[in-house]
Amino acid sequence: MQQLWHFIDGKRVEGTSGRSADVYNPATGEVQAQVPLANAAELDKAVAGAVAAQPEWAATNPQRRARVLMEFIRLLHRDMDKLAEALSREHGKTIPDAKGDVIRGLEVAEFCLGAPHLLKGEYTDGAGPGIDMYSMRQPVGIAAGITPFNFPAMIPMWKFCPAIAAGNAFILKPSERDPSVPLMLAELMQEAGLPDGILQVVNGDKEAVDAILDHEAISAVGFVGSTPIAAYIYERGCANGKRVQCFGGAKNHMIIMPDADMEQAADALVGAGFGAAGERCMAISVAVPVGDETADRLIEKLAPKVEALKIGPYTSDDADFGPLVTSEAKRRVEGLVQSGVDAGAKLVVDGRGFSMQGYEDGFFHGACLFDHVTPDMDIYTQEIFGPVLSTVRAQSYEEALKLAMDHEYGNGTAIFTRDGDAARDFAARVNVGMVGINVPIPVPLAYHTFGGWKKSVFGDLNQHGPDAFRFYTKTKTVTARWPSGIKDGAEFVIPTMK
Repeated sequence: MQQLWHFIDGKRVEGTSGRSADVYNPATGEVQAQVPLANAAELDKAVAGAVAAQPEWAATNPQRRARVLMEFIRLLHRDMDKLAEALSREHGKTIPDAKGDVIRGLEVAEFCLGAPHLLKGEYTDGAGPGIDMYSMRQPVGIAAGITPFNFPAMIPMWKFCPAIAAGNAFILKPSERDPSVPLMLAELMQEAGLPDGILQVVNGDKEAVDAILDHEAISAVGFVGSTPIAAYIYERGCANGKRVQCFGGAKNHMIIMPDADMEQAADALVGAGFGAAGERCMAISVAVPVGDETADRLIEKLAPKVEALKIGPYTSDDADFGPLVTSEAKRRVEGLVQSGVDAGAKLVVDGRGFSMQGYEDGFFHGACLFDHVTPDMDIYTQEIFGPVLSTVRAQSYEEALKLAMDHEYGNGTAIFTRDGDAARDFAARVNVGMVGINVPIPVPLAYHTFGGWKKSVFGDLNQHGPDAFRFYTKTKTVTARWPSGIKDGAEFVIPTMK
């Protein structure tokens, strides 16, 4: 069995806490590796290395820092197949989906090549008599990221690429469920020329998370995961004086108007609802057709597409999606599906009891499609994070809009329509952070920012794009006046522009 490690000061380091966690192959249900779980002392060692290395890295000009990322991008392309295979083996998603995971992280690295421009300050010549004024963006120092299992390549890169490009050192605490790819990314950054100590990977569970939140040398913390844990991390981190951004749960609605192309809408729902077995924070989990006629036409299109989905291990060439990440995740999905049946929703496609020959112990769950779901049901209120699509029928556009607006989560939403007025009104009024118009998964590209509203986010700055550089830097403003412009004598009146 493979024994994994931490990555501290540029090298692999064995765990010393005496604690470890099993890493499964979700397709077979077998334990394939063990990952060490760090304690506070191990985190201290990683932070000490980061503190020692960061000043020299911050003093390295932004263009040279960006060159490290440029080489890192080349290495990602070189090792794409290796990264995707390792990711799929631990997470369960298909190889093409795993490559997409890497590529969406790589795109943020590409955006960060613009660090010299993004870190430019502002300058005002002659702000007052003989006075010049300018601002500069400086790194916060040591930043940390606590990242989830569902995107073990993309989200770590969303965190550490802008932080490092901005001149910080970074402590990454990836999910203990699929830690191999984050470790591989750290080694690729090292190969790309990153100095020792600038990117540390510390594997762990809540003990390591609490140590990060309490460590006085860590200035900024980013998190992606469930809303209850996001709230906990935000509160504890802020109480310790840290800058914190936390991204939580989601329940993404897709509104289908009567004039929508129903074939296109059904295809979009199948891909967005069941890709990666629904283990995406941007998955569409609620379809909202407007009018019963629209709903009937949608279900007629959807049901055969859902029934035809191919489920298999990541080694399968034609699988649409794979297993859930753990047996606990599978049991949770099974419980929520049963709760929908018990509450009276119509299970149009029943994926329960799915089993694959040769993979009977894998964490597979078949695709489920519900109709006549109501907003009081658990399958509507809770984030299922599995291959389950719920259909909530609305009798009007306003009712459909209200469903999305009243839900406690506000991560992503979409509308499918040919009506420009409806689309424009929806985008303007809906209180959700990311909106798609005939786009089911509206994840912004790397040069915009990613983030939800309501209980999907804690903090006021988003991930990647310009917001990332704002989060990982502090603004310093300098007001300068040279002796030739200074009058003799003390001044006792507050300076003004008069």
